[in-house]
Amino acid sequence: MKKSLLIMLILLSEILLVGVVSLITALPTNMNQTNLIKAQQTENLLNKALIALGAGLAVGLACLGAGIAISASGSAAISAATEKPETFFRSFLVVALAEALAIYGLIVAILLWLKL
Repeated sequence: MKKSLLIMLILLSEILLVGVVSLITALPTNMNQTNLIKAQQTENLLNKALIALGAGLAVGLACLGAGIAISASGSAAISAATEKPETFFRSFLVVALAEALAIYGLIVAILLWLKL
C-alpha cells in the first residue's frame, strides 16, 4: 500500500511539474496586438485546464483519502462489532464520516467545474 501511494504522489508531482513548465513556455515574450490577443486566449485555455486539473485532483485525492480511512476504520469497526454487537452504530458512524470526505471532494470538484 505504501508503494502504491508513493507512486501516485510521484505521478501527481510529475503532472504538476509538466503543467508549470507548459505555463512558463506558453507566455509570449514580445507584446504587440496580435500577441496580446493570443496571450489572452492562451491564458484562458490554461486557466480552464488548471481548473479541470484541480477538479480532478480534488476528487481523486479526496477519494483516495476516504478509501484509506474506510479501510482502516471499516476493519476495526467489523472486529469491534464482532466482539460487542452494541458498538455497531458507533463504528458505523465513523465509517460514514470517512465516506463524507469523498463527498466533500466531489462537491469541491463540482464547484470548480461550474467555473469553466
